[in-house]
Amino acid sequence: MHFLFAWRYFKAKKSTQAINVIAWTSMGAMVIGTAALILVLSVFNGFEGMVKSLYSSFYPSWKIIPASGKTLTLSEGQRRAIAGLPGVTALSRVVEEKAMLQAGENQTMVQLKGVEESYQRISGVASNLVNGEYRLGTAEQPQVIMGAGVADALGVYSDRNLIPLTVYLPQKTTTLQLDWTRDIRMGLLQTAGTFMIQQDFDNRFAIVPIGFMQSSLGIGAAMCSTVEIATAATVDPQSLRTSLQQIMGSQCIVQDRYQQNQSLYAVMRTERWIVYAVLSLILVVAAFTMIGALTMLVLEKQKDISVLQALGMDRSGILRIFLSEGLLLAIGGASVGMLLATALAWLQIRYHLIPLQGGSFLIDYYPVALQVNDFLLVGVTVFVIALLASWLPAYKASRTPFELRAE
Repeated sequence: MHFLFAWRYFKAKKSTQAINVIAWTSMGAMVIGTAALILVLSVFNGFEGMVKSLYSSFYPSWKIIPASGKTLTLSEGQRRAIAGLPGVTALSRVVEEKAMLQAGENQTMVQLKGVEESYQRISGVASNLVNGEYRLGTAEQPQVIMGAGVADALGVYSDRNLIPLTVYLPQKTTTLQLDWTRDIRMGLLQTAGTFMIQQDFDNRFAIVPIGFMQSSLGIGAAMCSTVEIATAATVDPQSLRTSLQQIMGSQCIVQDRYQQNQSLYAVMRTERWIVYAVLSLILVVAAFTMIGALTMLVLEKQKDISVLQALGMDRSGILRIFLSEGLLLAIGGASVGMLLATALAWLQIRYHLIPLQGGSFLIDYYPVALQVNDFLLVGVTVFVIALLASWLPAYKASRTPFELRAE
């Protein structure tokens, strides 16, 4: 019954025009706050999805790294055991080392990554080539696939560079004195292709055959820096992690895609919650106007409160009426705000109305992704804020002394 009274008060015209103005103002503030919160969270979703997509194009689904040191050993038995696990589609040994590439007078430092032929089924490098072809060559005649930033630094075009690149790789040494004739290994690499995924990868990485890296660094065929694994989308993560750990033992660490970029995902989550907290202040400001509207409504309905008390309604019933009145204002504003945010997000997705400035991004408009969790989060936030804002006026209304005069 208290919802019925609240609804009648909500839609009825007030005797004082100021009450109507304040009520509609508080509702409008809820509309703006709700729409802004959902839209900003949706933009964060869009950027987060884009970043994850870019990183998943380079980082594998799973990676095995040594618990200590720079190398691990993957025997053929372990390789067959991993390849036979349910959901594993491909794996590759990887040998990484910092190196210097030189083309004529141009030089640049890179992270040289030696991989097997199966690597193109693990990473999206092959599908993100902007120049040349995906060819690695052999250990004796190695070819290199460079990031676009590396190619620019060297001033070469992968598909038309006739002069091989010179690569300088450091060797293991126990002395502090560097001997270029003994501690630096020099080799030649023929360019094959250029990939473009994300600036962080494009400026740092170059990919070569693993045999070239192993022979240059003087390590065995079973030794590598990491093991990268591709899996099907339906794989059970916990079961796979347990199986990989059992196969490799305690000397290795198994990482999923999240753990490989843990700091990145942590920063993205932190930024999201900070923005959510800041924009929630808009709803808090709207709550102050709601307190004013409900307080004036309580003053206007003094006679109605006395009548209800005379009819036997207790204090808790009156409290619920005015709490419901505040929730109706908030729910009405939140509902309109959610519809407005959905409409604006759809327009941005469909027509790309708001562009990104600068022209250096992969896309030229703000990405937007609506998620049900955002609507639930904002809905709960509005409900809690409205409940707290309505409590004080509702409590004062429930404590109004009984006074009914005959006229």
